[in-house]
Amino acid sequence: MEMFHFDHFDFLGVSGKYGSTKGFQFEDHAKEEKRNHLITNNVDEWEASRGIGSFYPGAPGSNQVHCSTADGVIFSKLHQEQQLKQLSGFACFNDLYFDMEIPPFQSCEEAIKKLVDDVAFEGSEPNDAKKERPYAGSLQILKNYRKRFRKLNVEKTDFPSYLGCTFITSQKLSADAILKLAAQNFIRSSSEGTSSEFFVLNHPYASSFVGLGEEDIKGVQLVQYLLASAELVGKKQFERAGKLLLECDKLSSNQGNTIERLVYYFSGALHERIDRETGTVTPKGLGKMQSLDMLDTMSGLTPDIIAMQKSVPFSQVSQFAGTQGILDHVADATKIHIVDLEIRTGMQYTILMQALATRSQNPLEYLKVTAIGTKSKAKIEETGRRLASFARALNLKFSLNIVMVADIMDLNENLFEIYADEAVAVWVEYYLMFMIRRQDILESLMNVVKAINPRVMIVTEVEGNHNSPVFVTRFIEALFHYGAFYDSLEDCLKHDSKNRMFVESVYFSQAIRNIVATEGEERTIRHVAVNVWKAFFARFGMVLVELSMSSMYQANLLLKNFDCGSSCTLAMDGKGLIIGWKGTPIHSLSAWKFR
Repeated sequence: MEMFHFDHFDFLGVSGKYGSTKGFQFEDHAKEEKRNHLITNNVDEWEASRGIGSFYPGAPGSNQVHCSTADGVIFSKLHQEQQLKQLSGFACFNDLYFDMEIPPFQSCEEAIKKLVDDVAFEGSEPNDAKKERPYAGSLQILKNYRKRFRKLNVEKTDFPSYLGCTFITSQKLSADAILKLAAQNFIRSSSEGTSSEFFVLNHPYASSFVGLGEEDIKGVQLVQYLLASAELVGKKQFERAGKLLLECDKLSSNQGNTIERLVYYFSGALHERIDRETGTVTPKGLGKMQSLDMLDTMSGLTPDIIAMQKSVPFSQVSQFAGTQGILDHVADATKIHIVDLEIRTGMQYTILMQALATRSQNPLEYLKVTAIGTKSKAKIEETGRRLASFARALNLKFSLNIVMVADIMDLNENLFEIYADEAVAVWVEYYLMFMIRRQDILESLMNVVKAINPRVMIVTEVEGNHNSPVFVTRFIEALFHYGAFYDSLEDCLKHDSKNRMFVESVYFSQAIRNIVATEGEERTIRHVAVNVWKAFFARFGMVLVELSMSSMYQANLLLKNFDCGSSCTLAMDGKGLIIGWKGTPIHSLSAWKFR
């Protein structure tokens, strides 16, 4: 075990001008009632309140139009609008669990039913076995499927009816709409007993495509090939699946439109799964491709990461709202200590520092961050230098302690140098999902967190159900989830194809491969829904704390700074925040404390 310290470093290769922090303040709790009134009424009254919004550079009440951080992320002037958009409603996908015994094969048709089933997850624990429920016929599947989309309040798509034509507008469909239409056609074929190959190659249901453009028709057919292939892979009919995958290969490309790129990577993952199960190698198979350490890959400040931060809203929304969640729980503290399980670029602390630097009440004595790591010490040190430089620019006393352990099992509360007069918080961002396969590590980690008894633990995770032991269920869940993600990259990075392609080919493709092609210990990426975490944390005496209206306000306001912000949907799911894309849940942000 090693411990390293950073206090105040000079700027080391970090460029960027800092705008004035005058007006960067978070109002105290005495103004809570007035702020909530402003949030739900007229934003024009904002300037008079000098509320949390004035934290944003260029917001009404601040003196700056731009503010560049040490990480190179630029926040442009926010548009001044009369009212905040009403939040869209969400339904949480909450019927999966950490680990189970593998039940008998489930069909792709049943998997689509599983995707939309309304079974509640209550009181399950990580290793609880749960029996698969029997499923109704195809017509009932479709009804449940459509009911779910109404719940999510997403764009309205008129699906073809079973007994006639539905005329669809000539407007180009989103990736999500294409996936839905292809799924319905697939269900329709299954209900009629049509074999997968015969259906997708010879009977694409011409009535389903009335009014669609040629590109959308090809997209729907391509997804149907993919669904049929996955069904056959699940049945271990690999030769038949391979023939359909060849059709996917012909029509998909990593440089094509959104659906073509999505199918390209999922097809490759299916090829790899076949390779793994048969021991053969195909030209398309990605089995030879070296797997990346996703945690390590995500920790650097690279051009593609910066592009994502600047153009895709998910990360900034969760970081701003999460930072407000910490501030809400340390408002009276002058000595603040954050324990970070995976610090990566540390972007959230530039946000936190700017808020703390101008806090009018309870002036900050110091901010201390303890970063935990098992590898890549140099990257954490570089993050420490950037943050220390940023703190120096704000005249803020800051230190970063790095606790290196060979294994997270070696972590204990005595390594954190926590003092009695410090207000402690824990920050967990896209980390726990990698621990699910090792429940002993996860439980050990939670016992350490319990021992330090933080005022709050802020958790950001992928909101998905990608841990089912049933392959086709996992495949369908992942296809719709990453379909929304690819759609977001298409919209947000439309003028930056180079970084978009890199993100898709490195980060997303690796995640897709891991979810689809691997099993057992190799399957390291296991996204689960926030309700699953709720049940798990309850075992350690943790309860979900409602995020304040201030956090919601931060998230909502920040979206106005993105060209594609209107497609990013926000909603409270119970006491937590669900961040989605056109209604499909993508991330969750939640706050927790011990009873």
